[in-house]
Amino acid sequence: MRLTPRALLHRMPFRTRLALAFSGLFLITGILLLAFVVVLARYGTAQQVQGISVTYGDLPSGRADPFEPAQPTRPDLTREPPSDVAMIQKIDQTVRAVQDTALRQMVLWSAVGLLVLALLAGLLGWWLAGRALYPVASMTDTVRRISEQNLHQRLALTGPDDELHRLADTFDTMLDRLERSFESQRRFVANASHELKTPLAVQRTTLQVGLADPLPDGLSEVREDLLGANREAEQLINALLLLARSDRGLEKTEPVDLVAATRLVAAELTPLAAEAGLHLEIDAGTDADSDSDAGVPLVVSGDPVLLRHLLTNLVRNAIQYNHPGGHVLVALAPSSVTVTNTGARVPADRIPDLFEPFRRLDGDRTATTGHGLGLSIAASIARAHHATLTARPGREGGLALTLRFP
Repeated sequence: MRLTPRALLHRMPFRTRLALAFSGLFLITGILLLAFVVVLARYGTAQQVQGISVTYGDLPSGRADPFEPAQPTRPDLTREPPSDVAMIQKIDQTVRAVQDTALRQMVLWSAVGLLVLALLAGLLGWWLAGRALYPVASMTDTVRRISEQNLHQRLALTGPDDELHRLADTFDTMLDRLERSFESQRRFVANASHELKTPLAVQRTTLQVGLADPLPDGLSEVREDLLGANREAEQLINALLLLARSDRGLEKTEPVDLVAATRLVAAELTPLAAEAGLHLEIDAGTDADSDSDAGVPLVVSGDPVLLRHLLTNLVRNAIQYNHPGGHVLVALAPSSVTVTNTGARVPADRIPDLFEPFRRLDGDRTATTGHGLGLSIAASIARAHHATLTARPGREGGLALTLRFP
């Protein structure tokens, strides 16, 4: 792709463009000033030369005329005296030659000085641009550190009430609105979840007591259906509570051994995998039959409860969206955990949708149970621990989810 000068200029940093603007402005102004001086100098010297009156007289004997060229010597050793007209022409040519030489020298050295000063103006412009843009760079660094976990931070720019100060105040006002919006959303989710858990508990108790055995024919299935719906609703509310808790960030942290936590999660979910006809395997750099965790060391600082929920969601998601006879592999590395499963192929362009709450792929994923909150909760817990959770299509179908810690 061929870059035009305009496109190349737009790709330059703002500070470079500002310095080039200083140099270009200085250079254009200097060229105009130099042209103005040269034109006036040439016109003025021409007027002065025309106004000069030349007086000619006899030259003293023994002194040569400095403007008189050497004349051919006759055999009688006498020279032919020059005429007055020739003398005037020679004087005029000499004056013009001196004038042109002076102008050329002035233009030459003025151009050299102009280029040097333009370079100095560019360097000075670069320094001044850096000084002028320092508050912008400071605001940029602060904005990069602000996320939904620390929306309480502000730019708090000091200095005169100028354009930059008003820009920083406007950004702080926007952060105030965002913080209030996030806090309102978190409070709503937490309060709604807490308020919904109470009637669900009452409903479950009523079903268990009111429809206790013995029951007439047909009511046993109704009771189990109602209790199943009650459990699903309670699981959804617990998931919403967990999502709200992880969005608030971490209140306290402690060292967590992810190898041990992964083995505990795998032990809890092995019956579920066996029921689905799946093989669940952990690759921690040790013998699979060994109970030792002395393989890959993976100790991170975080909330042990949230990290356990994170691992549970990843493994449960790999079991839930799989096919009979498939497998789930949990591979541990020094700074990451990768959960790979088999199953239907997932289009790469649909993977970002899986991390949105209540979003699942159509077709093969909607027929299964679940609320579509597993990966969104896992991603939220990962962000709270300054980790990244990424996904890519597996080689044998399914997904490869990688949790990477800093």
